[in-house]
Amino acid sequence: MITVNDVSVSFGGLKAVDDVSFEISAGRITGLIGPNGAGKTTMFNAIAGHVKVTAGHIRLADEDITALQPHQRASRGLARTFQIPHEFSRLTVLENLMVAAATPRGENVFNVLFRRGAYAVETRESYRAAREMIAFLEIDHVRDEQAGNLSGGQKKLLELGRALMRKPRIVLLDEIGAGINRTLLAKLSDKILWLNREQGLTFCLIEHDLDYVSKLCDHVLVLAQGQLLTQGTVDAVRSDERVIEAYFGGGKYEASA
Repeated sequence: MITVNDVSVSFGGLKAVDDVSFEISAGRITGLIGPNGAGKTTMFNAIAGHVKVTAGHIRLADEDITALQPHQRASRGLARTFQIPHEFSRLTVLENLMVAAATPRGENVFNVLFRRGAYAVETRESYRAAREMIAFLEIDHVRDEQAGNLSGGQKKLLELGRALMRKPRIVLLDEIGAGINRTLLAKLSDKILWLNREQGLTFCLIEHDLDYVSKLCDHVLVLAQGQLLTQGTVDAVRSDERVIEAYFGGGKYEASA
């Protein structure tokens, strides 16, 4: 689904990502892990188009997307969430989801003004899709609540829903479970697993909790100091001495870490 070839990203004299290559297989859940400052979010930003790569190429399926803008990548089926949710705080949950829907007619002012019938049909479809997403996420009790009033976990669920509204082929999840309670974390996990297993949706997620990664991921990529340190199954990676050294400075890995 995603192919990263020899990608580097520099900020001034600092190489945040240094000549990294890997693949994210279609229909799988891939983890992207590493210690703080390893370049994980920069790598996500490069794939999503939020930062410009200094060198290398990125492909989405069979298309080179290296030069495309974020909205162009989104239109081709690439979605992402952010570690800090980016909701429209004064819009309701329902309105946030409707705004995120794919509405090609509504994105053109001419259509809104002069093709009102077609625009109205599209708006009704967006409303229906948003209601279905609310039911799927089990957040109907906050449907009409302003998004800025939601709890951290509810905002993460809304962030996932917004990413799904355009029916993407792959979703990049940036620490989707950070800062939320275990009950909502379990609900998020169940939704992600269902979407992957029942809908075939591809995910790649950044996460620090290796037990959470173990529950979700088929394959794991490990970044350290901007480079790909290793990759493989969760069990293989978490027992790799280089990974232990990168995370814990040589200390013994504990399952609760």
